Amino acid sequence: MTALGATAGPAAADAAGNVGVATGYSHTCAVPADGSLWCWGGNGRGQLGDGTTTARTTPGRVGTATDWTAIDAGPSFNCGLRADGGLWCWGNNLRGQLGDGTTTNRATPVRVGTAAWSTVSAGDSHTCGVRTGGTLWCWGFNRLGQLGTGSNYYETAPVQVGTATTWADVTTGYGHSCATRTDGSLWCWGDGTTGQLGIGVLSYRTTPERVGTETSWNGVTAGYGFTCGTRTDGTLWCWGENGYGQLGNTGTYQTTPTRVGTGTTWARVAAGDSSACAARADGSLWCWGNNANGQLGDGTTTHRSAPVRVGTAITWSSDAAVNYHGCGMRTDDSLWCWGGNGSGQLGDGTTTPRTSPALVTL
Repeated sequence: MTALGATAGPAAADAAGNVGVATGYSHTCAVPADGSLWCWGGNGRGQLGDGTTTARTTPGRVGTATDWTAIDAGPSFNCGLRADGGLWCWGNNLRGQLGDGTTTNRATPVRVGTAAWSTVSAGDSHTCGVRTGGTLWCWGFNRLGQLGTGSNYYETAPVQVGTATTWADVTTGYGHSCATRTDGSLWCWGDGTTGQLGIGVLSYRTTPERVGTETSWNGVTAGYGFTCGTRTDGTLWCWGENGYGQLGNTGTYQTTPTRVGTGTTWARVAAGDSSACAARADGSLWCWGNNANGQLGDGTTTHRSAPVRVGTAITWSSDAAVNYHGCGMRTDDSLWCWGGNGSGQLGDGTTTPRTSPALVTL
């Protein structure tokens, strides 16, 4: 699952200088413009990276480094990049998703090998990343073929996916993965039983298969059983499971990309468990899908089958993430969170849920 700011070149700050925010099941991590790293919320698997398994209701800094460039979260683990291209992961490692060659949980960040990486995505129990040379690598749980490397049950260290050297970006969901290439093509693999691969089937693929023939994909994000992406013409597309309206329409599941509305100003999109949020070029933020915990940020707990605007602000940057709670950065580098808060994942010092954005002090 990929934070909105990590969908198309997460190793670089956006125009506002923001770097990224990521939401797990019950925790949050963020990298503000100064390159520091902060985490808070649930910590049962060490996902806050502070060396403990104690939950926090306010942000706590992870180490002292000021060169973090990207962050992404799975349910109870995280992976992040630093300016030298180093990849670091921590938290739950039951299926080898941290990539350090073990299945031992880590309460502080551990570097994954010595290679340089350009992008990383943390899924439910697997992780994928693109190295600076354009090769694609995945590791962790593989029961559904989500690693794209064949039939091994799981891998505890990165394994290369095919031999191509033109991969641009990758995203990971519950049991599937998708990636774009530098030619603008889109490829998906793993669990496709709800149509989330976008290739017109309700079955599995253990190696990448191309989604249609378009060469204009510039961003992709995977949720639990659905996928969304943007094209260079500013259009937004979703496919897969649609029980909560997470495809942005009122239909049933879709096995191929289906356009969301008629807008042509969509910039980036982020999918969570069964919700999604996307930014538009005018700085507005929109969310849809499951809203049981107020994770759509519209002041209600009503599920939405079409994008609904989050407040009236037009200062949202392209850095946002959603799961059972949502968070987003604005162009002044401020961070705002909303939704479920049972473990303090909103960072406001309480465990009280919120249905609209509230400022988080880092």
